[in-house]
Amino acid sequence: MTWSHPVPRITDDERKLRLARLREALEVEGIAGMLLGSTESLRYFTGLDWHPSERFLGALVTPAALYYIVPGFERSRVETLPHLPGEILVWEEEENSAGLVSRLLGQIGSLALDDELPLFFYHRLAAAFGAERLKDGGQIIRSLRRIKSPAEIALIQYAMNLTLNIQKQAHALMKPGIKASEVVDFIDRQHRQAGADGGSTFCIVSFGAATSLPHGAEGDQTLAAGDVVLVDTGCQIDGYHSDLTRTYVLESRNREFEAAWAIEREAQQAVFDAAKPGTPCSSLDDAARMVLSKHALGPDYRLPGLPHRAGHGLGLQIHEEPYIVRGNATPLAAGMCFSNEPMIVFPDKFGIRLEDHIYMTAEGPHWFTDPAKGPTEPFSQLTDRVRKG
Repeated sequence: MTWSHPVPRITDDERKLRLARLREALEVEGIAGMLLGSTESLRYFTGLDWHPSERFLGALVTPAALYYIVPGFERSRVETLPHLPGEILVWEEEENSAGLVSRLLGQIGSLALDDELPLFFYHRLAAAFGAERLKDGGQIIRSLRRIKSPAEIALIQYAMNLTLNIQKQAHALMKPGIKASEVVDFIDRQHRQAGADGGSTFCIVSFGAATSLPHGAEGDQTLAAGDVVLVDTGCQIDGYHSDLTRTYVLESRNREFEAAWAIEREAQQAVFDAAKPGTPCSSLDDAARMVLSKHALGPDYRLPGLPHRAGHGLGLQIHEEPYIVRGNATPLAAGMCFSNEPMIVFPDKFGIRLEDHIYMTAEGPHWFTDPAKGPTEPFSQLTDRVRKG
């Protein structure tokens, strides 16, 4: 597919550097190889993008080689897809792909596993290797993927800018009588016209009391005068996600909503202000809940209040490490990217989620998108000083 965006794609040179770092980590841990499944980690390290199925397709990374493990009838397809150079080894329908991996690695050393491999394949590997030789490779993978390179941050920024512009167009479309499904279709079309991979990766459009359901209500809805509007959507550019939520009303006449909106924005800013290099992720969630407690909301996950974590990492997956949640002692570091969305839910009335994302630098946090301005003004333009904290 022709690349038409002004931001560069991830290069093979960057993927080779990722593989080198993976191999260094395996050497430190004394592990003979890492088996990647048909997951985003396969794409991250090799560039090969493949949807998982009951037939194993993945890659074995050893200190000296990169092997692709492929169903025999899919070889010609794999050869046409972008991927780093490596030997393609096939298994036929009556054969055991786990046995092929076992023969490649031999009888010495342990095998780290992509933690998103399906359980049924783990059992096949355990039978072929012996469970004692299998190691959880998730922490190794996550420690590498959660630190984003400048090229990754640039792709996320570009995707965020696309979605922010489409959020603005959707806001201009809102009027009493419009159906949520119409807005969803519009947002998807606009993402496609902007060149996003596959249009909207998701889209939640909620009106009125349905906004109190964090992931939306079943069925279609029609916007009535005075309803609260919540729009949460995103796209992918070269596999990297955007994710942006705005909650607002069209006219200023709901004092209860406006007061709650101000608390939500205060909590979101508290998360940003707490995001310092070396600070544990949990402290950002704590900062949001302190604001809510000050306003007699919560505590903990009680409603009215914040029913879920304050944020999640994103990259090739829309939800990945680091998670901004109670108990997560992972220290913030330059290159981490995560959402800031301490939603406030008032059951059966309305919910308010303002979601923008942060990327960390050595100096501190930066916004990918400027936070909302007010309950009837969901978009703003911050100064450079405020944007960087």
